[in-house]
Parts: sequence; structure tokens; C-alpha cells
Amino acid sequence: MTLKIAVQMDPIASINPAGDSTFALMLEAQARQHQVDYYVPQTLALRDNHVSAEVAPITLFDKPKGEHYALGEFTRVELATYDVVLMRQDPPFDMNYITLSHLLERIHPRTFVVNPPAAVRNAPEKILVTEFPELMPPTLVTRDRGLIHAFRKEHGNIIVKPLYGNGGAGVFLIQEADQNLNSLIELFEQSFREPFMVQKYLPAVRKGDKRIILVDGEPVAGLNRIPAEGEARSNMHVGGRPELSPLTDREREICATIGPALKERDMIFVGIDVIGDYLTEINVTSPTGIREIKRFGGPDIAVLIWDAIEKRRA
Repeated sequence: MTLKIAVQMDPIASINPAGDSTFALMLEAQARQHQVDYYVPQTLALRDNHVSAEVAPITLFDKPKGEHYALGEFTRVELATYDVVLMRQDPPFDMNYITLSHLLERIHPRTFVVNPPAAVRNAPEKILVTEFPELMPPTLVTRDRGLIHAFRKEHGNIIVKPLYGNGGAGVFLIQEADQNLNSLIELFEQSFREPFMVQKYLPAVRKGDKRIILVDGEPVAGLNRIPAEGEARSNMHVGGRPELSPLTDREREICATIGPALKERDMIFVGIDVIGDYLTEINVTSPTGIREIKRFGGPDIAVLIWDAIEKRRA
């Protein structure tokens, strides 16, 4: 099977190929002799119900940044002429992201978009996870100051974060005696129109925040991310140290619980975050971690993802 593939992503020159999951997916598609084209979301256009983009053929090289790609000429092409579109630009999940999902929905599923745009739009990471309260730490989603203060009084140390953030940006640990909660709420009120997410702080995060990758609803590998000294966040963007980690019985239980919901939404590539015994996020927009998992001796998840995509197209 030879597929014609378009990848919607952030500028290829800006990525770090050593740790970029989109780059790994493109390399695997290229290895399978698929046609791989590239475009950035800013070039998407809708006219007379036809969706197009400024697309260029791309060749990938597994080399350091700056030597990792070569581009052909850009031309405007209708995306309906492709077999597969990978929607891989990074959040924030904002009105721009939502609008892009509406545009790509015009071509799906005749052109198979991964992950499906309507499913991504209706289930962003910090919203989908709330469908499983029995798996989560105590969690509050609100802008109401009184409720936030009452939540801290009940649970002591808390985490406050934007509802549609990513990469650990804007995640704050507010300790029980910290006098900055009002100032932080004021800052969030000025910065975000949406409610905020407030969660009970889990001390188990010092042992790591595990990213588990699920392909077609099934867990395939786990990558534990240990926070740097003096840091409450474990994201690799902010210095978290990654290590391959086998799944515990509790983590398999979590995956078995959410797996059917992912399959129902046709989510092929999903990354969940687990701290201790608790599920904290379900990442469906642009999951990461597959290059690190392979580098540490885990499975080549790009292979599993393309196996699942090819099965759909067949």
C-alpha cells in the first residue's frame, strides 16, 4: 500500500528532530515509501467547501537540527486529494485550533485525519479526562474564587493550571500556607477567558509523571518523567528526566477503563499522564514521547501507529 500523506505541523525548521514525535511519524511513513508532503496551518483555506493548503514535498533525514529535512516547491493543493492528513501542530487549544479542526472535518473521513478533528475538538486533554472522575485526583474546574479557596482549604497543597495549556506552561504549585493564591487567580483571570483547572497536589510526582502511549486504545509503552530538583513540573520541556518504565497493574487498569472511549472516538495516537495511582490528562491533540521511548529501548511506536492507519485505509 502506498499512501499520499500531508502533515499539518509547526514549522519544520523549528522542531528538535531528536525528540519530535511528528518527525518520527514522518520518517516511518517515508521508510514505507509513502508520499509525504508538509504544510503549516496558516496556509489552510476553505473556498466553495474545498479545503486547500500550500503544500511541499519533503524528504526527512535522521540527522541533527538543521540537517533533518529538504523541501520541494510549495503549491496550493486540495487536501481531499490525500489519503491521510496528520493534524500535528502543537497547542494551545484555542479558537485557532478549533477553527482548524472545523476545516479538516470537511475532508474526514474520506481523507483520514489523525486524530479525527471533531473528536479532538470535543475532547481536549483536560476535558476528556474529566469523564473518568474515579481515576482522577480531586479536581475542580472553575473561575469562582470562593470555590478555589474552599478547595485549597479542603486539600492543602494544590496545583493550578490553564485549562488549555500545554508543555507545563502556566502550571503552579500553591502550598497550603502560600499567600499568593489571590494574585495567581488575578493573573489567570486577566490571561484566560476559560475556567481554570485546580487539582490536589500529588506528592508522588516526585517519583515521576508517567506518559503512557496508547495506539488504537491499547497501551504500548510508558515513559516516566522525573521533575528536576526544585521543580514541581515533570514535562521534558522544563527539564524533566525521562526513563522507560513498565506499566503497573493500576496503570493497566486505567488504560483498560479509558481504552473503549478512545476507540469509540477513533483516536489512534493518544498519550495519557499518570501520577501515582491517578490519571491527570489524556493528550489527543499532539502527543509526544515516542522517540524517547524508542531511544530507551522501548517499541518503535511510529511503526504501530502507521500499522493502525494503514489498516484503516485498507
